[in-house]
Amino acid sequence: MSNVLFDRIALIGIGLIGSSIARDIKELGLARNVVISTRSAETLKRAQELELGTDYTVSAADAVKDADLVIVSVPVGASGSVAEQIAPHLKSGAIVTDVGSTKASVIAQMAPHMPQSVHFIPGHPLAGTEKSGPDAGFVGLFHDRWCIFTPLPGTDAVALGKLKTFWEKLGSRVDEMEPEHHDKVLAIVSHLPHIIAYNIVGTADDLGTVTESEVIKYSASGFRDFTRLAASDPTMWRDICLHNKDAILEMLARFSEDLAYLQRAIRWGEGDKLFELFSRTRTIRRSIVQAGQDVDTPDFGRHALDQKK
Repeated sequence: MSNVLFDRIALIGIGLIGSSIARDIKELGLARNVVISTRSAETLKRAQELELGTDYTVSAADAVKDADLVIVSVPVGASGSVAEQIAPHLKSGAIVTDVGSTKASVIAQMAPHMPQSVHFIPGHPLAGTEKSGPDAGFVGLFHDRWCIFTPLPGTDAVALGKLKTFWEKLGSRVDEMEPEHHDKVLAIVSHLPHIIAYNIVGTADDLGTVTESEVIKYSASGFRDFTRLAASDPTMWRDICLHNKDAILEMLARFSEDLAYLQRAIRWGEGDKLFELFSRTRTIRRSIVQAGQDVDTPDFGRHALDQKK
């Protein structure tokens, strides 16, 4: 097993992200032992049926014993609780990381519990689908996607390098940011679009004059793609809203101002303003395709993603 980076890896949480990491570790032979831990005995049993690891336990504390790398993949609101549970049982020199979509909050929750003898390196792989649970994961989820680290001051360079190598083995491109900057960037590129999607689908559901069958029957690509975002895990997105509140509220305020501008342009028939906005935003879409963050197809690459699975 020449690809082995860690003797023992503990995965705390085995949803879409955790199970995809487990599959990649197994596929690439990156660890001799992989311990899977989740609070739900039913989910743990399913992870075992899928053969995602070598050991299984409902106890996060037991899972991290002797682990060289610990990856916490739980909703961000549970980060502090997990950190408190595992802290006394962490091996000296272990690397502890997470995959949470908000970083300042995760650091505030986890860092106070982390022993001086371990390397706590917050992380966030920018990858996912609307599906959740251990069955949702697949090999290659992180390929050609970004993984952002928000390392704390004084982070050990060797440990950081080893974690970077791990994510690069999974196919990710690694970058580093300050936690607050990460949270602001993610508020606009991920959190706000999901919130808008939830709201639009909720509005359609509330329309008393439009029956559910009509909404479903006549769903064009626009509404269909909003429903994909709005199908994401409710627990995860509740926690993101609560734990990246300031950045999300700032982006919502900016969005509301821009929406009011658009309303006025439509109301007063200002076609030049509408054309200018739509032309400018179309350029952004082309830039995303050129950056390799999606494919140039009418369905925004959804079928291409399905084929990867």
